Amino acid sequence: MFEASRAKALNQLNNFIDNNLVEYSKLRNFDFGPEKRSNTSCLSPYITHGIINEQEVIYKALNKFSFSKNEKFIQEVLWRTYWKGWLELRPNVWTDYLTELNQIKSEFQNNKNYLSAINGKTNIDCFNEWVKELKENNYLHNHTRMWFASIWIFTLELPWQLGAEFFMQHLYDGDAASNTLGWRWVAGIQTQGKHYLASEWNIRKFTNNRFQNFKLNENAPPKVSEKSYQIVKQNFTNPQNFEEKNLLIFENNLSFEITDFKDKNFKKIYLVSNKNDYRSIKLSEKLVKFKSLLIEDQEQRLKDQSIDCQIINIGEIKNIENCCGLYPTVGENLDFLNSNNLKIDFLYRNLDQLSWQYCNKGFFNFKNYIPKIIQKFI
Repeated sequence: MFEASRAKALNQLNNFIDNNLVEYSKLRNFDFGPEKRSNTSCLSPYITHGIINEQEVIYKALNKFSFSKNEKFIQEVLWRTYWKGWLELRPNVWTDYLTELNQIKSEFQNNKNYLSAINGKTNIDCFNEWVKELKENNYLHNHTRMWFASIWIFTLELPWQLGAEFFMQHLYDGDAASNTLGWRWVAGIQTQGKHYLASEWNIRKFTNNRFQNFKLNENAPPKVSEKSYQIVKQNFTNPQNFEEKNLLIFENNLSFEITDFKDKNFKKIYLVSNKNDYRSIKLSEKLVKFKSLLIEDQEQRLKDQSIDCQIINIGEIKNIENCCGLYPTVGENLDFLNSNNLKIDFLYRNLDQLSWQYCNKGFFNFKNYIPKIIQKFI
């Protein structure tokens, strides 16, 4: 489904806008199966890695239809931007998640319910099918992710932290913010006391009756967390002098030619590969390969423009002098830099600088600012 190239991403974007955007709002919640994905864009693996960006997607959508007809699609595109901003203002949520995960993993490594879940051998057929789909396609429909997480937490009674890890190991579009906060939301600790309970009728309806005869816990109370997180004031201002430096590009910004810094003069560009040696959550071989191919695709496009570039392992950053970097956002890459006390001047996207200031509350507050945000950039 997902070829690792910007050319493929643009083809997919254009095809969706031309042929399927018109019915997006009406059909987006239906999961018709892995072979029938035309009702959604399936662009998230590319947006996550910066192969295409939110502005490109929204610009093309607005060239097709008005904002009022596109509003739901634009909101979905910017959900990921919102989640990132929310986590940037509360980075300890990610740190605490990894700490909790590390403690839970040893306790559950031989747990029969856990092993049945990750191997798709539960007594819930739809869940087993989704495990298979996740491993084979490295993708799940967004509605299905909510059902999956709810069943994991409330019917199989497994820790949400392990489920979030399972997704991160396999999803092509997995990122620290969307994944961690999405699982927290289903569990009921992201918005305290508000959880998401999957129901049999809802799954039957929105899978077009593909699944029958399964029983879920539809009356479970939300999970409880005693932790609360205050906003940490952050400075997302770009440094004044960054030209003629070496530029580090991480896996979330793999299309330098469409970044806000494409016209700046950098001495050399280093494309940073982070494989499992330096990750707290070990990725599947397919996901590592997908990321590697996307990095190689960016390398080729830069070389086609006669830009001096090189792929390096994240551990080699210690040897690069006089460098700045496109901001990798809260997650594994930033963790590596912080844990090795590597002080790098970060360059922040204009979209993030504007959007993240509105991420201090819930998404319903954030969406009030969406017209202002797109007016600035589209």
